[in-house]
Amino acid sequence: MPLVRIDALRADSERLDALGRAVHDALGETIGFPPNDLFQVLTSHDGVNSTLRYGDYPNVRRDDGVVFVTITMRAGRTPAQKQALYRRIAELAEEYADTEPRNVLVSLIENASADWSFGHGVAQYVTASGAAPPEAPPTPDSVG
Repeated sequence: MPLVRIDALRADSERLDALGRAVHDALGETIGFPPNDLFQVLTSHDGVNSTLRYGDYPNVRRDDGVVFVTITMRAGRTPAQKQALYRRIAELAEEYADTEPRNVLVSLIENASADWSFGHGVAQYVTASGAAPPEAPPTPDSVG
């Protein structure tokens, strides 16, 4: 289960939706998350009451089209999978939301199985014995 947060400056609902679809499709294509594994927080900042601050580190010139994408998911993906994910998010953000790839900043936060509850106050990934199942390398069909 990835939990995705997308923050953008002055984005209307159509652009936020397009950015959400871009990230969701990229997660499915590169890591294999199923289509119904959709948990997103999409936020537009007006630049006055709430805003995003950004610089040009590391020598990437951004502008007010900047988008911050934070993805929290269980650990276990390879650096190659992560790189493919970043690349595909940038490609689809440009295709779906007319967002320049240079303006797409992605951050991954990884955690363990016991760090998730999908509802009812239950840690669904924790076994009946109370221990978290061992982390196995994810397969394209596994749930994050």
